This record gives sequence, structure tokens and C-alpha cells, in this order.
Amino acid sequence: MIKIICVGKIKESYLEELINDYLKRISKYHKIEIIEVKDNNNFNIETNNLLKVIKKEDYNIALCIDGQSFDSVSLASYIDNLFAHHSTIAFIIGGSNGLSDEIIKMCNTKISFGSLTYPHGLFRGILLEQIYRSFKINNNERYHK
Repeated sequence: MIKIICVGKIKESYLEELINDYLKRISKYHKIEIIEVKDNNNFNIETNNLLKVIKKEDYNIALCIDGQSFDSVSLASYIDNLFAHHSTIAFIIGGSNGLSDEIIKMCNTKISFGSLTYPHGLFRGILLEQIYRSFKINNNERYHK
């Protein structure tokens, strides 16, 4: 299973369409779910909301600017290898203040999608597209190039 754990709800319909399209595409390969926690101006409350849904038995990946960077082929290989050893991979996206040190410390690793800052809804779509691309690459299916 793949979990996308994120802070806040998507408000823009065009982003909902993008996200739902990739969820449908990915679901042909693997079970996937998005878990949204309520955003809050209080960073500690936001952290507690995340702590309630993050499971220690999952392979948790914090999405952070200072994490490890991949190209698409390397990310596909990395995800494929993770599924050989873990039944659930959870990608964790923080709110506008990022992820707390407490959340990051409980994660198995950190991944970066670069030094740029993205709107959260758009980043969700980018992450889902890269997960979909990973499945296409790992199954030797046309899409990647």
C-alpha cells in the first residue's frame, strides 16, 4: 500500500482533477490512499494531527528540501526495492511550515524534489505523477520517454 499523508485539503477543482486522475492510474498497479489531516496555524497541533495517522510499522518518507534527490529512473528503482521489503510506504507532506523535527525523526528517510517551494496541492500532483511514472518504468511500459 502507498499512503500519501498530508496537511490540508485541496481547494482548487483543477488540482482535485489532477490528483484523482493519478490516483486512478496508480490504483491499476497498487493500492493507494490519501490521508489528509487538518491544517492549523499552531504548528504543534498540526504535528499532533500528523502523529495520529503516521504508523511506525510503515516505511515513512518525509518530503523535505534537505532530503535525498533522485531522478525518475532512480526513484522508480528505489520504490521497487522498498516494496520488496515493506508492505506500506507512506509519503508525508507537511503544511506551510514544513514538518516538525519530531515527525522527521520518526521517518525512515527524507526525499527532496528540489530546492523550490511548491503549493501543497500542486506538489501532491507532482508526487503522484512521479509514483505513477515509477510504476510505468518498473513495468517496462511506455510513458517515461
